[in-house]
Amino acid sequence: MPWANPRQLIDDARSGNYAVGAFNMHNDETTEALVRAAEQAKAPVFLQVGRAIVPHMGLKKAFAMTKRIAEESDAQFVIHLDHGPWEECLEAIKLGFNSIMCDFAHLPFEDNIRMTKRVVEMAHDFGIPVEAELGKIPDVGQSVNWEDYYTTVDEAARFVAETGVDYLAISVGIVHGVIPGLKPEPLSIKRTLEIRDATGIPLVLHGASGIPEEEVQAAKAAGVHKFNADTDLRHAFRQGMLDVWSSGDHQLEEAMAEGRKRMINATIEKMKLYGCAGKAA
Repeated sequence: MPWANPRQLIDDARSGNYAVGAFNMHNDETTEALVRAAEQAKAPVFLQVGRAIVPHMGLKKAFAMTKRIAEESDAQFVIHLDHGPWEECLEAIKLGFNSIMCDFAHLPFEDNIRMTKRVVEMAHDFGIPVEAELGKIPDVGQSVNWEDYYTTVDEAARFVAETGVDYLAISVGIVHGVIPGLKPEPLSIKRTLEIRDATGIPLVLHGASGIPEEEVQAAKAAGVHKFNADTDLRHAFRQGMLDVWSSGDHQLEEAMAEGRKRMINATIEKMKLYGCAGKAA
């Protein structure tokens, strides 16, 4: 299947009251797991080249691997740069990514606006939509005062108006990572609704692993139409490998094959949860 139009995928999700899943790959087997899950669930998917794989193999090789595996499939896919700094955003456009997330959320607010606007203007010249982040997302287990981390409504409205960004990743109680047995912070659906109404654009939640089903449904209803999840899927892959090796000496390929199988199933469950299963063209 040809590459999907990311704007169309998000617009369809918005009008259909569901969300599209965005997942990170780490090697051939995990990329295959995401693509096969999309095929089996008949779901569109954002294949995210993220912060773990880039230091591991470089942006160019990661993109080539993802492109090769995705284009050999029947999946409806987007290849998306996740948390890209300035230099990677430039390289991603040259390589042929069709969706970009620039991340300058660590900078002061005015600098975040200035840098994001530059990426948006450049990417839009090539027809590429841009996602950006506003607010701070802590790591799991970190003790925080959430009001210091939440995306503020006024800043979100100004940020969107001045940058022209297509989608906004917000902080409303999410964290990066999962600690088994640790109950996550409840999402602020009220803040999500306020940001949706103030900005008028689709919202994104990063760190979607471990979010309870009822909160996922509430977030979708409040304007979130793209969920980023990695930890739950990575844990599924890891457990498959561990289960193979715990039964005795096995080839690496056997362990990775079981990991891939577990990750396919875990990804399909996410797609069903987000409502995008069955929504591929």
